[in-house]
Amino acid sequence: MKNPYIFGYLPFVTIVLFSLTFGVFTVGLSVELFEEIGLYTGMREFLTDMQLRIFLLVIYALLFFMVFSALKLIAGTIHETAMLFFSKDVKGESYSEAKGGNVIYFFGSLASAGGISSIGVLSAIFLLTTFIYFVYVVYKLSKFMTVSRTVGLIAFEMIIWSVLITTIVYILLKLYNGVIASLPFLA
Repeated sequence: MKNPYIFGYLPFVTIVLFSLTFGVFTVGLSVELFEEIGLYTGMREFLTDMQLRIFLLVIYALLFFMVFSALKLIAGTIHETAMLFFSKDVKGESYSEAKGGNVIYFFGSLASAGGISSIGVLSAIFLLTTFIYFVYVVYKLSKFMTVSRTVGLIAFEMIIWSVLITTIVYILLKLYNGVIASLPFLA
């Protein structure tokens, strides 16, 4: 008998690994910035280089952990809402069928260690992993839905994610423009 909870820890481990790799990159970026603006020397009076890097890593990894956890929660909610609208599976077989996709994210988080020196590579690995996971889940769920329901599921998720991302980008641009407009030496 196969235990259905064998991969239950993978989402947590995946989020931790992605958080650490993005955190390590951000630490390197921060140390460069601190050296550039002259803050690094003052910080070195209180902490060794290793202590400073570890403290920054803990802070950044925690921040990325919160971001990735929130993304997982939002993605799960969007996906399950789409399943509510488009799936006729009342036994929950499709739910357990798609859980195997967590392994995809796990391998993506392992691969992100190879791109730790570039935000472009890290982002590309994360986005590619997300795309592969999405294709895998849609493929697994298509056995339980008609073609029109599968298309509806894909369209629903794409529309919701597009609206969410567009709204966040719009808010960030408005905030940025507001801050730039309020600076007296740029006006």
